[in-house]
Amino acid sequence: MARPLPLQLFLVLAALLLWKYFGKTFHAHLRFFWHAFIAPIGSAEQRERLDKFYKGQAEIYDTTRNGLLRGRKTMLSLSSAHLRELRTNCSSTDKPQRLVWVDIGGGTGWNIEAMDAFHPIANFDAVYLVDLCEPLLDVARRRFARKGWTNVHCICADAASFVLPEPEWAEGSDPRGSLSFVTFSYSLSMIPNFYPVLDRISYLLSPTAGLFAVVDFYTSGRASQQTLHERAIGGTEKECGWLSRWFWQIWFDFDHIFLGSQRRDYLEYKFGTIKSYNGRNRFVLPFIIRIPYYIWLGRSRSCDVSRFLHAFEVESGNTIGNLTPHPKSSTSDSSFEMPELEIGEAALPLDSGEDNTSKKLVIASPSTATANGTGSPWRLPYYEQPVHKEFRTFIYSFTWEDPMEDMKHLQLGRDDSMFVITSAGDNALHYAIEAQPKRIHCVDINPCQGHLFELKLAAIQSLTYSEFFDTFGEGKQPAFRRLLDAKLSPLLSSICYQFWRINSYMFTASPETASLSSSLSNVVAPCDSFYLRGYSGWALRLARVLFSMFGVAEDVRRLCEADSIAEQDEIWQKRVRPVLLNPVVVALLKNPVFCWNALGVPLNQRKMFLDEGTAFEYVRDTLDPITKTALLKKGAYHYLLTLLGKYTKDSCPTYLTRDGFETLRKDNCAAMDAFRLHTDSIINVLRGLPDWSLTRAVIMDHLDWFTPGSEEAETEIAHFHRALAPGGFVLLRSAAKQPWYMDMFTRAGFIVTRLAVREGNKVAIDRVNMYASLWKAQKP
Repeated sequence: MARPLPLQLFLVLAALLLWKYFGKTFHAHLRFFWHAFIAPIGSAEQRERLDKFYKGQAEIYDTTRNGLLRGRKTMLSLSSAHLRELRTNCSSTDKPQRLVWVDIGGGTGWNIEAMDAFHPIANFDAVYLVDLCEPLLDVARRRFARKGWTNVHCICADAASFVLPEPEWAEGSDPRGSLSFVTFSYSLSMIPNFYPVLDRISYLLSPTAGLFAVVDFYTSGRASQQTLHERAIGGTEKECGWLSRWFWQIWFDFDHIFLGSQRRDYLEYKFGTIKSYNGRNRFVLPFIIRIPYYIWLGRSRSCDVSRFLHAFEVESGNTIGNLTPHPKSSTSDSSFEMPELEIGEAALPLDSGEDNTSKKLVIASPSTATANGTGSPWRLPYYEQPVHKEFRTFIYSFTWEDPMEDMKHLQLGRDDSMFVITSAGDNALHYAIEAQPKRIHCVDINPCQGHLFELKLAAIQSLTYSEFFDTFGEGKQPAFRRLLDAKLSPLLSSICYQFWRINSYMFTASPETASLSSSLSNVVAPCDSFYLRGYSGWALRLARVLFSMFGVAEDVRRLCEADSIAEQDEIWQKRVRPVLLNPVVVALLKNPVFCWNALGVPLNQRKMFLDEGTAFEYVRDTLDPITKTALLKKGAYHYLLTLLGKYTKDSCPTYLTRDGFETLRKDNCAAMDAFRLHTDSIINVLRGLPDWSLTRAVIMDHLDWFTPGSEEAETEIAHFHRALAPGGFVLLRSAAKQPWYMDMFTRAGFIVTRLAVREGNKVAIDRVNMYASLWKAQKP
């Protein structure tokens, strides 16, 4: 009996759809399905099993693996960037070493061909593809012959016993340290006896400029079970749910692919981690079928840390040693001595509350951890603590305080040592540009604020001015992912790289944001601006919606382009002010949830300004004087950003000007050597600083966050008094005209001076005018 016509039409339509979406690859996928899931493999020896499994699909291997084996290009791009840094920054006294790459389990040679786009194959002295499977190697040989590469060689051998035709491998020679670059691309999980293989790589990898890179599937247990090592290098998104964990382990086990944690654990134990990223492959049914994979870059633990080590400074308050070399170190003097270390002891938790000023510096031994595995010259290593996980992202994408007003009072010089709150890092960069103090400790308990500032520092050192301004001036960088891997990554700590790899969309327009931007085309700021991200981005988004609803978007543009104070103030008073100071907005400002999540104003600070007046009065006294004081177009960049969603080159923080950018880059970025980024509470960092080690402290409105009468605030003030040298002082702001804690400064021995106070809505005390008072507390 003939099939019904609707069914026939359905089958024809289905066939057309299959042909449309699979085309010529449809037959290849059928072959892959047969060999991967149906054809028997048997239980033969490893080499025979691989030959039998791949013989029928070697020619279509690359076609059928593009969607499955994710992360390979990212691994290669990261590796290329790190190889360049390592070889560039090796001491000039080092004996030049051949650039030799061994791709173990590289199969068809896809990795080597793909690497040519990131690091030309011609630049390698020799490239060796080592694999046990002849059918795949045959494909690789033909591929390399087409490319005409005479420095690329295929070797059919076991990963634990291969021999290279290199001078160092000649009979009677010792090949120790002869390899510059080793990769495993979805092959480590297929090696049954992996321990001797990784031991051998550790022996062969160059301790001075060697790099080891792996991309592979994995599974992992609960985040609560992570070791100190995993917390130090960053375990973001590493945890796998129990169903995912057991399903993928069992599924891949049928093909003799082992996803248990042993391989990755031993890899990270045997080598120092530089970068670690945990991703999910969503090539089939996104958000439902998600195969965990990871990208890892590391170095030999026998590297000469005396030349590359950065962080063992008593003044830094650092209690975790950093074993991973970084490219910015200039310590090559033979007289360099390591400080006294307690090898093998557990590092003192940074948020333990204990006074660690008398503790010996502690470093986790290689058998337990390589602390933070960072390539960052500025970020001090830290262990992820529960308090860090409370912050999903940064609160401030830019810094609200006016650094030019700070500079009037700080009287900074090159011998000063500063203590500042990180925030977005804008003001810390301003101090470095204007005065170049010898040390700037940047402290923030929110690790995401540290990630943001670390990214800015890496971008200043590695990007062109045009790329840099697009990223942090315009707030848009379509090439962010490429720049992150190829230029920025060698200067970022592993955990910082993970954060920006996951959140790279913040600088690019996703399809969702592009659609939203189109629907709100009459709103001033672009929807894909970086400055609309983070908690503070919610306030900026609300402002854009209000401007659109009330039809003043064009007036906002005119306000930002006004050429005179009179014109600017008239537009503000007649058009924009009625929108921002309407009862609905004022009611929002009274709401504690909105104050915190959109403005970063905590409950205690909110109470302080409400005790001295109404929310309407506070907003009025903040905003009204601004348009009478400074042009948004020519310097009042804080408000220009909130209105436009971006900076302009005529109105932006100093670090975004070409002169500021070039000042920071001058003499191999010497001015940026001052920065030390701490991911901890202020009190814990102060406890780690020696007496009289600071000359200036800028703590913004930090003390407004405490409950009135707080003992913790009093203890913190006492530690500032201890750490400051005579004549040193604390500069701070408050939402109150007379904050309760200034009496604590007096009792602690400071001489307190109020430098500025807001009086009504007539005169701004600086270009931001967000705070009611500015104070100086000086140690006699």
